[in-house]
Amino acid sequence: MMPSLSTEENRMYNKMWHQTQEALSALLDKEPQKMIEPQRNQVFIFQTLATFYIKYVQIFRNLENVYDQIVHPQKRILIRKVLDGVMGRILELKNEMVELELTEFHYFDDILQDLKLAPQQLDIPIPKYFLKEKLEVIKGREKILAQILADSGIDTSDMVWRRFHQYKETEKLREEEMIFLGMNPPPLFNEVSATVIQAEKVDCLRNEVQIKHEEDYREALVTIKNDLKLIEGLDIKENLQDQIRHWFIECRNLTGTFPDYPDIEEGGSAIIFSNKTIQQVIEDIIANQEEEEKNEKKKKKKKEKQPKKAKKQKKGTKEKNKEEDEKWKMSPSLFLPAMKEGCNAYRGTGRSPAVIQAQESINSSTVQSSHYQKHLFTCIFLQQTFSISRVSGAVLARRYKEIWMKKDESWNFSQDYDPELIREEKRKELESEIRIQVDELMRQELKNLKLAVDRERERPVKAGKKKDKKKGKKGKKKEKKAKKDKDLTADRTIESLYKELVEEGLLIQALKVNLSDYIGDYSYLGTTLRQVSIEPMPSLLDVRQLITLYGIWPLGSAAVHEKAPLVKSLLLAGPSGVGKKMLVHAICTETGANLFNLSSSNIAGKYPGKNGLQMMLHAVFKVARQLQPSVVWIEDTEKTFYKKVPNAEKMNEPKRLKKHLPQILKLLKPDDRILIVGTTRRPFDAELQSFCKVYQKIILVPRPDYASRYVLWKQIIERNGGVLTSALNVSCLAKVTDGFTQGHIVEVVKGVLTDQRIRRQIHKPLTAVEFIMAIASMNPVYKEEEESFKNWYAKTPLGKKRALAITGGSTEKAKDKGKRKEKKEKKATKKK
Repeated sequence: MMPSLSTEENRMYNKMWHQTQEALSALLDKEPQKMIEPQRNQVFIFQTLATFYIKYVQIFRNLENVYDQIVHPQKRILIRKVLDGVMGRILELKNEMVELELTEFHYFDDILQDLKLAPQQLDIPIPKYFLKEKLEVIKGREKILAQILADSGIDTSDMVWRRFHQYKETEKLREEEMIFLGMNPPPLFNEVSATVIQAEKVDCLRNEVQIKHEEDYREALVTIKNDLKLIEGLDIKENLQDQIRHWFIECRNLTGTFPDYPDIEEGGSAIIFSNKTIQQVIEDIIANQEEEEKNEKKKKKKKEKQPKKAKKQKKGTKEKNKEEDEKWKMSPSLFLPAMKEGCNAYRGTGRSPAVIQAQESINSSTVQSSHYQKHLFTCIFLQQTFSISRVSGAVLARRYKEIWMKKDESWNFSQDYDPELIREEKRKELESEIRIQVDELMRQELKNLKLAVDRERERPVKAGKKKDKKKGKKGKKKEKKAKKDKDLTADRTIESLYKELVEEGLLIQALKVNLSDYIGDYSYLGTTLRQVSIEPMPSLLDVRQLITLYGIWPLGSAAVHEKAPLVKSLLLAGPSGVGKKMLVHAICTETGANLFNLSSSNIAGKYPGKNGLQMMLHAVFKVARQLQPSVVWIEDTEKTFYKKVPNAEKMNEPKRLKKHLPQILKLLKPDDRILIVGTTRRPFDAELQSFCKVYQKIILVPRPDYASRYVLWKQIIERNGGVLTSALNVSCLAKVTDGFTQGHIVEVVKGVLTDQRIRRQIHKPLTAVEFIMAIASMNPVYKEEEESFKNWYAKTPLGKKRALAITGGSTEKAKDKGKRKEKKEKKATKKK
């Protein structure tokens, strides 16, 4: 029986959305109250930031689930806007915590206990729409890449893949034969229940319904607008012309002259019929005039007092600046307005963009008093023609009242688009389009009226010449920029460049690895250790969260990437086998990003010479921009910044990119979803200063701790066909394998769990001794090596700041005292 979408499921997700939206509204009301006042207590500030961070993460988890499951197209548009806003706000709060604590890793043990939340609820999911919305594009790109690799016949990884594919096919045939002979149970014998299969079918059906509803919605946007244009277009045009003509006449009757028509930059005639009462405009005018008078009086008093008390004021300002520096203030957010706008649209308090623009122009303090008088005359006119203004105000109120909170949707069983809301939206667009045409006509009509009635002659504007000069200067600047940003491959298509980069091995196929495959556990003692002034090593899940926040979210969402704190480059540093390469491929898998390999070993001998290198980088970043999101990976990146190049590697020129990488980072803009990721297992070999200039964020990837090793052993054994019984002491395995990495554990499990050993598990269960014997021959990561990574990180800019913060900033105070003494000595010598 074919599954169907029930109304109960739609109600359930609608209810979840309403509850999440109310929680978000309450959080948005609380946040400004606690963030406005400056604070000095660092512990209190961090707890406040962390509390908001955790709550936003919970809201994000719910919103992401709702957006993925709800099928109403117009609701999804609003939810998506709020979802991106919440993502951006989480990144802003993360950035604030980094600047406050001077570390990339934070621990919330005590706060989670207060909020009665499990550590697993702090895990940050990856929005499914990152891949769903461009699934066809990704599949098409993968086919093209596979075809180019097959045609070239030079890619060794393709041969490996063919062998692996053939091995899997043979294994599958063998398993089918064993099932046919009755030697093995059927595949779904004890794995997946019927309810799970049914749920998967419903999920697929829900995706199909979402796509169909969105297609119907896009078609309705066009058809409904065309219908409105035919039916209401002429009426809207005539009404606007009549209103503007009435304004001309009434302003002349009141002032004796015709008004000045508002410019296009001010909003045209939309500013005249703003949704603001007469009393509010008059109060704004009076208040602004009073502020201007007060400011002028203050300036005069300051000028009189300055010569007498100049020295005292300087001292006072210095002391105030010191006090202000000590206090912490929250930096302004770029995502709060978007979230508030989404909440207002949900509650039904949304306003027209034209109305907002008009009100902002009226309220702005830079507008002159004559400009206010024009609006005052407009209000008087609107008061006299009250019937027209009342109708327009009612239309505006009805037009922008998209109430989802208490909307009756009993008629909409299938959760399809709401045609009335589309009409309101398209009527607004149609009116703005017609208004532009009407403004052009009415400006000319106003000029004719002035010439005919007031006998005013138009005088030529002298400022035109100055504008021409400015344009000439701008033109020269643009020419200079054009020369610098010259397209070296203007005569070539993106397809040809893409093919060339694939054939040269610079654009490679990313392995299909999900971030959830990076297994680990939380650090349960992070807060406790920091309270005792011990800096803990981060856990594997802490690393996974940073990869999500700094890599996957900004690459997956263009809206988040443009406004969030910009991360252009990321460095993963850690010993061999901790999963650095896996994390790079996971970023590409979760976002559908292209993967460019600019490792020194990969570019050796390719595009020789300065011109060749310039051409290579130009081609790589041109394709990366056109087909974004993109990841530029530099493996063993310490070689690019070698202190001293070994004799064996001098022929490969490992430092080719050293001078070019800082220039490339400067050229990357917020709308370029390109991330440069470096991986290194020997960061000590690189020049620290140039290394840290290129990589904006440095993440230490440690060896797994006991909790992570315990989870790793369990999951990797089960994934490779092993069965966990009481005979297998996983805790013992986790304790004994202290110092071994994820790579060691995976290699050992695959070596022990052969096909023959898996079949014998029924008669002979797995024991810890089998795995310990296999791992005994491997070399672990010793504490000395881990300490060397910690010591290296302590020399980085953020590591230095963190070390000073832990010691109480005593070194900084000593430096300040030394500088003051030097200054005093210099002054004394000058006086002598």
